[in-house]
Amino acid sequence: MSTSHLDRVFTNPTSRGRRREHMGLLTEATRRAGSYVANSPHRPVYPSPEAVAALDAFRTPLPDGPREPRDVLRELDEVGSPATAVLNDGRYFGFVTGGTVPVASAASVLAGAWDQNVGGGSPVGEAIDQVACQWVVEALGLPSQSVAAFNGGATVANLTAIIAGRDALYSRLGWSVADRGLAGAPALRVVVGDEVHASALKALRLAGFGESQIERVPTDHKGAIRADAFPTDTDDRTLVLLQAGNVNTGASDPFTEIIPGVRECGGWVHVDGAFGLWAAASETRRHLVAGVEEADSWATDAHKWLSVPYDSGIVIVRDGADLHRAMSGDAAYINFDESAPMNRGIQISQRARAVETWAMLATHGKSGLAALIDRHCSLAQRFATALADAGAEILAPVALNQVLVAFGDEAETVATIAAIQADGTCWAGTTVWQGRRAMRVSVSDVATTADDVDASVNAMLAAWRSVRADTSAATAPVVNTR
Repeated sequence: MSTSHLDRVFTNPTSRGRRREHMGLLTEATRRAGSYVANSPHRPVYPSPEAVAALDAFRTPLPDGPREPRDVLRELDEVGSPATAVLNDGRYFGFVTGGTVPVASAASVLAGAWDQNVGGGSPVGEAIDQVACQWVVEALGLPSQSVAAFNGGATVANLTAIIAGRDALYSRLGWSVADRGLAGAPALRVVVGDEVHASALKALRLAGFGESQIERVPTDHKGAIRADAFPTDTDDRTLVLLQAGNVNTGASDPFTEIIPGVRECGGWVHVDGAFGLWAAASETRRHLVAGVEEADSWATDAHKWLSVPYDSGIVIVRDGADLHRAMSGDAAYINFDESAPMNRGIQISQRARAVETWAMLATHGKSGLAALIDRHCSLAQRFATALADAGAEILAPVALNQVLVAFGDEAETVATIAAIQADGTCWAGTTVWQGRRAMRVSVSDVATTADDVDASVNAMLAAWRSVRADTSAATAPVVNTR
């Protein structure tokens, strides 16, 4: 009679030792992670030059032999932790970075221990993926029959949707990309706005569309496509990319004025909504993306406004058949139905990304998610009001959670941003908006409070005063006192 699995586990010394070591390392990693979180408020939001320089300790030749795992973990923490940007403590405003809700961070630890390959058969991974996808579609108010899939980020989500749209348009024309490829295929027309995001352009290129094939439509003072400038002659060979949430202003394209006409003519409309699409989850902000549900596909990130760990993008397609046509794969040793994660995205092997999103939504529910979005929008307006009251220039109306600000002329603005970043109280990045250099404040960290905003505003204004004082001293006339 063969030995049972449990007998093997508890009688095999090698197995027991390996598990004790694994448990010990996980415990030590958890202790160090807890210490990192506890000490985050005492570090500058962006690492010091000394901490960055210390990273040279990692730049060594590949070791000749094994090292003690605890020593490796210690080095990772002691050298690596001080050189991180503090993204989860309320004062990082550089990119649309959601921070991480505690339950999602904890779920990530458990999912890491599970180490499930959703593309290789994982009952728990596939079940949670299915539920999380349904919840996301529901939270965003998209058509209930839509099919979603998790992936590495909005760039991959955009690429997946664009390929699905491309192949769907060709299929309607009687051309199978799976059978005939793209060589000799009828030309498709691609229409985007002038403020299209770089990730969408990269996805278009990867899907086989060159710059010369892309038509750009002018945008307004908020960065949204001007409906009056949108072409009226789209047809069944037209792929349109719209945007929910301009990366600088948060503004969205006029979906109700564009989408119906394109779809009535047989075209495909994709919406890049990396963060802005989540406005649909809030009753008070839903009107800002009115009509977005009429599109054919959407891309968004869970690691932005949903506040789960990196990386976690989501693609959603109205008709699952269009997604499956483009993404399904087959092999003699693979026997999954079309709803399996590997048949809804580019990857076959993939981690169980949905776990963190499921944990976040299970904890917050619809009302908690809406409250998070509303709070960030209110904090962004608090930022803009305080900075404007102090004399800074707000360059575009605050639509969602993005604030664009200039501190005098370009030189003064650039110097002020550099001073803010060097100060360490908070961190915000630089951008160019309609030809002007500006600072972009993205309010998306779940930890951000009104106190964080006020402290950050004070630090920003102090940096601006310092820059102006230095400028005045440098330009003051020299007085001869002899």
